[in-house]
Amino acid sequence: MIKELKEWGKSIGIAIILALIVRAFFMESFIVDGRSMEPTFYNQERVLVNKFIYNFREPGFGDIIVFPYPVEEERILIKRVVGTENDQVEIKNGTLIINGQKVDENYILQGYSGQNFGPVKVPEGSVFVLGDNRNNSIDSRNNEVGFIPVDEVRGKTFFRYWPISNINYFTINTLEG
Repeated sequence: MIKELKEWGKSIGIAIILALIVRAFFMESFIVDGRSMEPTFYNQERVLVNKFIYNFREPGFGDIIVFPYPVEEERILIKRVVGTENDQVEIKNGTLIINGQKVDENYILQGYSGQNFGPVKVPEGSVFVLGDNRNNSIDSRNNEVGFIPVDEVRGKTFFRYWPISNINYFTINTLEG
């Protein structure tokens, strides 16, 4: 009986250590907070984020990333990358324009409410992010957020696991660019 308990204790200890290593270096769970990514993600949904991928490449056009809110570091934001370094980003008459090309945004909740923005050039080592619910999103258009330094990005969303009815695996960028 004692030997069996020791084996169980070892197994549980190893499992905890492995879980901590996975969370620290490979993936982490986040809760979507708010409506800014509707209809892609809804408030209180749970997602897994790949923390390892950006050791091999920079965030790309269409990646859905998580990063700390610059004015409230403990708050994590989830947004879509629409501009990478040296891209020119503009919103004109409700249309997103990247490097002079209109972007078909079939994933957004609704069109822009007549806002114009930019053009701005994304600095080196940074990305420009927008929420999919453009009329209800604090994102790179806001001075508090601005351009997101790549080294501040926590990871790329790759799996929604809650609610169970909305389980979804994100295999590639969801934007055509």
